[in-house]
Amino acid sequence: MDSQPKTDLSAEVATQEQQLAVAPAPAPKAAAKTPAAKPAGAIVESTPDSQVNKMRRRIVWASIAGFLTTCFLMFLRFFLPRSIQEPSTVFKIGFPSDYALGVDTKWQQQYRIWVDKTSDRLFVIYARCTHLGCTPDWKASENKFKCPCHGSGYDSEGINFEGPAPRPMDRAHVEIDPEGQVVVDTNRLFKWPKGETSEFDKENAYIPL
Repeated sequence: MDSQPKTDLSAEVATQEQQLAVAPAPAPKAAAKTPAAKPAGAIVESTPDSQVNKMRRRIVWASIAGFLTTCFLMFLRFFLPRSIQEPSTVFKIGFPSDYALGVDTKWQQQYRIWVDKTSDRLFVIYARCTHLGCTPDWKASENKFKCPCHGSGYDSEGINFEGPAPRPMDRAHVEIDPEGQVVVDTNRLFKWPKGETSEFDKENAYIPL
């Protein structure tokens, strides 16, 4: 009786093994799909610039152009002659009779001169301090010229007597034209160098009265 169950059990195991051998193998999992690569050299579309960006660019370039133009004009101005804007060195100042005795300052601003008239002569002082070239002031109440820069003092005829000025102020070339007017040339000056002979008594350094 015991042999019958064992035979049935063996037959059942053999049947299961045959079924497993016949069953097809599980299909392999499909590989995950990968996104397709973009072809090489693809054109990337860009959005056009807005009006604000274009306007900013124009402002920047206009500013740069204006700056460079200004620099170029300043560079040119440095090499241009300036004599065309300076007053002439030869000019008329009227008749000797137009001036009273003493110092006349009417031409100081325009020509940088003073007309000085004494009892026997008329001469023109060039308004430049002989220390460092400043323009002195005429102090009528003190009857002297006083340099505002370093305190040099000159008497009514431009002779230095105080301060660091080394010598008197220069005098301009003067002459009478055919009409009888005084013609001044500030490009030709008469000087009195320190320790040397004065040029103030030379011809055309003054007009005799």
